[in-house]
Amino acid sequence: MTRHLLREHCFKILFGLDFYPEEEAEIQTDNYFESPSLEDEDDVLIHDANYSDGDIEYIRSKAMLVCDNQAEIDKMITELSQGWKLERIGRVEKSILRLAIAEMKYDSDIPVSVAINEAVELAKAYGRDESYSFVNAILSKAGVEE
Repeated sequence: MTRHLLREHCFKILFGLDFYPEEEAEIQTDNYFESPSLEDEDDVLIHDANYSDGDIEYIRSKAMLVCDNQAEIDKMITELSQGWKLERIGRVEKSILRLAIAEMKYDSDIPVSVAINEAVELAKAYGRDESYSFVNAILSKAGVEE
């Protein structure tokens, strides 16, 4: 699986976790991997449950990296979003920002520019019309502060 697809699965897990209490993070992550593949009404694959052990390990470790540092990441998002309370930021955008900031701050294997670009692409695919510009603006500020 490509890094882009791995990141997309991680985003989906993080988005789902936002609906559950923190203490259920590992259980909900396990549930994600146990879910069957799913197609929409046009037979387009929308959830591919064919993971290798390496894919599962990568996705799980990235999701747990975000969860383990979420308080600090959320504080950064609040500071960078100037005037936007965290609760006002949509769950899609918040999940994308959390993932990208975790990559930028805690994963030295991912260049800042790649983390920002991938986050913008996720925002274009899953967010509202202007989500990508909001995500780009926040992450560009975070990249400057690194």
